[in-house]
Formats: sequence, C-alpha cells, structure tokens
Amino acid sequence: MGRLARTEGLTEVQQEIVTTVRGFVDKEILPVATELEHRDEYPTEIVEGLRELGLFGLMIPEEYGGLGESLLTYALCVEELARGWMSVSGIVNTHFIVAYMLKQHGTQEQKDHFLPRMATGETRGAFSMSEPGLGSDVSAITSKGVPDGDAYVLDGQKMWLTNGGSSSLVAVLCRTDEGHPEGTAPHRSMTTFLVEKEPGFGEVKPGLTIPGKIDKMGYKGVDTTELIMDGLRVPRDRVLGGTTGRGFYQMMDGVEVGRVNVAARGCGVAQRAFELGIAYAQQRHTFGKAIAQHQAIQFKLAEMATKVEAAHALMVGAARKKDSGQRNDLEAGMAKYLASEYCKEVVEDAFRIHGGYGFSKEYEIERLYREAPMLLIGEGTAEIQKMIVGRRLLEEYRFQG
Repeated sequence: MGRLARTEGLTEVQQEIVTTVRGFVDKEILPVATELEHRDEYPTEIVEGLRELGLFGLMIPEEYGGLGESLLTYALCVEELARGWMSVSGIVNTHFIVAYMLKQHGTQEQKDHFLPRMATGETRGAFSMSEPGLGSDVSAITSKGVPDGDAYVLDGQKMWLTNGGSSSLVAVLCRTDEGHPEGTAPHRSMTTFLVEKEPGFGEVKPGLTIPGKIDKMGYKGVDTTELIMDGLRVPRDRVLGGTTGRGFYQMMDGVEVGRVNVAARGCGVAQRAFELGIAYAQQRHTFGKAIAQHQAIQFKLAEMATKVEAAHALMVGAARKKDSGQRNDLEAGMAKYLASEYCKEVVEDAFRIHGGYGFSKEYEIERLYREAPMLLIGEGTAEIQKMIVGRRLLEEYRFQG
C-alpha cells in the first residue's frame, strides 16, 4: 500500500478487514476486471468471494448474523473494491443501502425476516426511486400504491435499478395518497414497499417485469435495469416500517449513507488511476528519459496525488460524522461532490499520461475513463449536491440582521 489515502485511528479489527479486502482485490479482482468488463459479464465468482468474506453483512448488526461494523469501515472497503472494479462496489453498495434502511426503519418482523439472509448474501438488495421522466426530482414520482384488502396494488415504471436482475428484494418508492388530504406536500405521501422477487429477467412474478439490462457506456458487469409494475400485489406487512407516508424520509436516509459510499467509490477509482499513471510515467521514455522526469508530468502527478488525498480525507470525515450519530448531509454532499469531480480529473490526467495507449482497450485506464462519469450522476448529480450543500450552509450561517 502506498503513502496516499491512509486512514489514521483505525482499530486493529478495522485494519485487518481493510487489509483483507485489499488483498482480495489485488488477487481476485484486478487480474480479471477488464476482461469481464469488456464482456459486460456479471462477476459471479467475485460476488461469491465477497459472500465468503462476509462483506454483504458488514454493517448488519451481529444479532442478525452480520459483522456490526461502522460506516467508516464499510466505506473503506468500498474504496478498496472500487480500486479494483467499480461495478463490484456497486453490487455491494445497493444491497447495503436496503439493509441499512431495514435496520433503521423496518419493523421487528421485517428485520428478523430479511436481515439474517441479507447478512449472508443469500438475499440481495436493490432499491428504486428514479423513474424515466424525473431524474433527481424524487417528489415528482408517479408510481402508485393503492390499498386493496390485505395488500397494496402497485403500478408504475421505475428506472436505473442497480442489481435489478440479480436482486431478490427491492425497496420501491411509490406514491400512496390514502389518509393524506389534498394539498399535502408530495414527500409526505410516499411509501417504501419491500418487494420480494426471483432473480432474473422478464416477468419475475405476477405484475412485475424486469425487461433486461440497460446497455451502458461504463459501469458494466453489474446489471442496471428498469422495473415495470402492472397490478403488482404487495402484502401490507411489506410496507417498510409498517406505516405509509414515511417513504421519502426512509429513502433519503439511505441515500445520505449511499453518498458517502459513492464518494468512497470515487476515491478508489482515483487511487487506481494514480497508481496506473505514476507506474506508466516511470516506464515510458521520450527524449532520452522516463516521462516521469519531465516537469510537466511531475506537475500532473503532484496534482493527482493531492486530489486523491483531499477526496479521501473528506470521505472519511463524512463517514465518521454519521458514525458519531450526527447529521451528515452537508459533509456527505461535499464528499460526494468533491470525490466524483476529482476522480474524473485524476482519471483524465492518467489517461493523458498514457498518451495514445490510453485509447487502447488493452490498457486498464481506458476502462476507468468510461467508469468515472457514472459517479458524476449516481446518488444525485453534482448540481444536486451543490444545492443540498448550499441550503445547509444557509441554515448553518443564517444572517441575524
């Protein structure tokens, strides 16, 4: 491990977990990632290895069979996984957000039923807010849940589900207008439903269709899908927390934690890009010396390393704030924004250092160049992060005139 992006103050257990994950990445992920990515192939063997490591239960409490670790430990593991292949970190992260929402907001029955199976990776999670026409405007969702006897009937179309095909549990946000008078704020009439399904594509249960994988520029291997509900019946006891109208807050709590993990992904990809750039700069020669000896390249390396270090520090601070029980939406927004922007810049500089070879699919940097843009839009665009940060700053620094 190099000097950059080290985390001070970790316990021996945390150090052991992160070291184990880094070893797994170096041995099992980096040698095969680019080949699997080019084939857009789901990394079945890698996922099985993550199950054996216990990573699917990393933050699930010990009473449910998990490791009961902190958000910081989890974020550092995500950083390591993304350093190997960002798609793998996405498989774990989406699962984790659903487990976190269950732990924080689920009824006791829901926790007892789902969390032990999620801890082993037997049940895999996905969550669904976005729809084809709304992007980050979650309050404008049109998918509806209507009560019908002992169940709700769900109708609507969802978009951008990570793990949409491979998951067996999807947390779906729908509008439920029952008990909410006309004129109620949109976010107060939303409910999260826990939808159980079979993994796969097509009609995976009556009223629920996963059409197939969306073909993407990068972030391949992991399945990103749509989800279509047409008369899908969900039992009343599968309303997250047992009460309707709380879905928006539950999802936002999950996304807040998710933003720390998107920041961690940005840190991991940036670290790998820096590693590739500084290694290539010492191997490639021009004008009689390694290009690392040219001042122009040294300047690039200095800027890249500073960005890697700054993004890591902000991500760690946001995770530690959440672990301390404090509100961290400001820090999570800052970390996600900075890490994703710096990731894009570090990857581009590594790409430039590689010259023409960066454009070749034989070189790993080509894959990173296509993966980095996803972080600019995942879990809320850069513009959304700046909006969140700006509003929170105005709250914190309210002018007392």
